[in-house]
Amino acid sequence: MTLIARYYFRYYHFTANQPIVTNLQLAVQFFLQIAVILIACQLVGLIARRLGQPQVVAEMITGVILGPSLLGLFFSSLSRQLFPPDSMKVLFPVSQLGLAAYMFVVGLEFRMDIIQSRVRSAVTVSLAGMLAPFLLGGALGWFFFHHTEMFPAKTSASEAMIFMGAAMCITAFPMLARIIHFKKLAGTVMGTVALGAGAIDDAAAWCLLAVVLASFDGNFQYALKNIGGGIAYVTFALIPLRLALKKWSQGIERRNQFSDQELVVCLALLALGAWFTDAIGLHAVFGAFVMGMAMPRGLVANSLIERIQPLTVALLLPLFFTYSGLNTRIGLLNTWYLWAMTGLVMVAAVGGKGIACWLAARATGVSNREALGIGTLMNARGLMELIIINIGLQRGVISPELFATLVIMAVITTLMASPIFEWLVGRRPPAT
Repeated sequence: MTLIARYYFRYYHFTANQPIVTNLQLAVQFFLQIAVILIACQLVGLIARRLGQPQVVAEMITGVILGPSLLGLFFSSLSRQLFPPDSMKVLFPVSQLGLAAYMFVVGLEFRMDIIQSRVRSAVTVSLAGMLAPFLLGGALGWFFFHHTEMFPAKTSASEAMIFMGAAMCITAFPMLARIIHFKKLAGTVMGTVALGAGAIDDAAAWCLLAVVLASFDGNFQYALKNIGGGIAYVTFALIPLRLALKKWSQGIERRNQFSDQELVVCLALLALGAWFTDAIGLHAVFGAFVMGMAMPRGLVANSLIERIQPLTVALLLPLFFTYSGLNTRIGLLNTWYLWAMTGLVMVAAVGGKGIACWLAARATGVSNREALGIGTLMNARGLMELIIINIGLQRGVISPELFATLVIMAVITTLMASPIFEWLVGRRPPAT
């Protein structure tokens, strides 16, 4: 045992009454989990690439495979040994760090100049991507509330309708970013409009969720903090902080060197942004993404991408996707009726998001090829959907059956994105 381990043992033994073996086991277990997750992601990725799916989809599927839906179902003892409940306390914060770091990189690559030149398209697509699925989701919520038992008794009709609307509005923002990166759409009209509209849609969906939770708890101050704090954060980050960082970067540009100390400053700002938006009820991804947008372009942004992206994409981000999949139980859909309801949700999801965003893009002068691509990308829901419905399940707003239904919808709409994109848009280089 090393000197540090001995000190650690004495400290915890005498102050926390917690045997060091537990902590050491968690550390050892974590390294084993990393190895299993990374190897499994690569193996599934080999199959996914043959089917035209990006690595990010393989990572989402890997989480489901390693979780209770497959490994836990057929090899429950092995599943418990690999991913015991206590180990999630370690895996969760590391997975969140990976997600925040990646979204920070996405913000660094975000082309504000294209959004400014295509602001009408981005806003129109965003509104269509919110209003149409929200109305369809609200209608489904009303139907499920009055004609099924898919909402618990303590959930009101209005809460059911708003929650379903929010769940249908959501876009797989982190996954959308990775698909755009995989297909080399970063910086293009198609990719930037989709990212901009997706960011707005997801922020609106989280605000709607805040309203539902506020109503559920009888505390509307939560919703005010969520919405008001988000607006204040974006305003602060993109105006005074951005100007201050731009002035700070002038010295870096003059000496043409980005030091380790300056990297630490940027990482601290990333952490603070993620912490703040998470603290006010928005997800940490928005704080990280907006902080990336606030960073000065040029040497600073290029150096940050060069240093952060490789390790984040290769090591940390797969942990996030796998962690989310480990909490998914598809086996709850065990009757034809529930599968019929899932089909109904799928029709409303594709019609409300994909088709509406395609029509909105066309209405603002975007070419049909690019509009089809935007509609297809916006229709993917992925793990942001899993996050929002996990919150609904944990708070008792939805039943486990409705949770499983929405999981299936999230997985299928995400799996659809890449092959349908290739079919409708093709592989030709997109317009910039």
